[in-house]
Amino acid sequence: MFCHGDWSTGLSLEREELEVAIWRGDATGGGFEAFRVPAQDSQTVLDVVAWVQQNEDPTLSYRFACRVGMCGSCAMMVNGVPRWTCRTHVKKVLKDKKVTVAPLRNLPVIKDLATDMDPFFDKWIKAAGVHHPSKTRDDPIEPVDPSSATRLEADTGIECINCSVCYAACDTVTGNAEYLGPAALQRAWTLYNDAKDAGQQTILDAVAGNGGCHNCHSQGSCTLHCPNELNPMKAIAGLKRATAASFFKKRK
Repeated sequence: MFCHGDWSTGLSLEREELEVAIWRGDATGGGFEAFRVPAQDSQTVLDVVAWVQQNEDPTLSYRFACRVGMCGSCAMMVNGVPRWTCRTHVKKVLKDKKVTVAPLRNLPVIKDLATDMDPFFDKWIKAAGVHHPSKTRDDPIEPVDPSSATRLEADTGIECINCSVCYAACDTVTGNAEYLGPAALQRAWTLYNDAKDAGQQTILDAVAGNGGCHNCHSQGSCTLHCPNELNPMKAIAGLKRATAASFFKKRK
């Protein structure tokens, strides 16, 4: 138990402690280190990690920014599940007053809980998940009908904030390093349906090859764990249909 003094009464009060195992190491290897952290009301997993860094070991490395579920940079594995740690309350994930925190799966570890995001973003480029302009800055702006079917479809994935939770949750990524992953494919589907994008065929060519959308096994872990409740599996299914239609169209 964690003890502290009550200055008004002179008595020693006891507070509950959490048993926290945090992964420590780098790209060459590492292991879990145990810490005992005082329990607090409304305590998040990010609060726990911050307490350890501030009170036990200042060399602990991790990422965070907004602390309110807007940036996604604090994503980690909590008891084996990818989560935003700033939105994950300890009481909801505790098992016998214990919690395990590790770096995101499927990404190289830089140090401790901080992973290298370059492979994740490199796959966005491979999936042609960048805007392909249809106009120049000198052309007049054309309005886009917000109620059109393609605009509504594009909007379904627009709230992706690149936190990589879906990428860490994906078993296909684990087994196939070439697989583009749910976030990159969802971005490709968003742009494919964007009336302002002129790269529809470029996108289909990019996602139809090795490591593309047809590698998805439709297990649904990406959709299950997305903190923003997006549906990458649906987007990937759309790409599968579109690439198949494009293939048979070319063969005619």
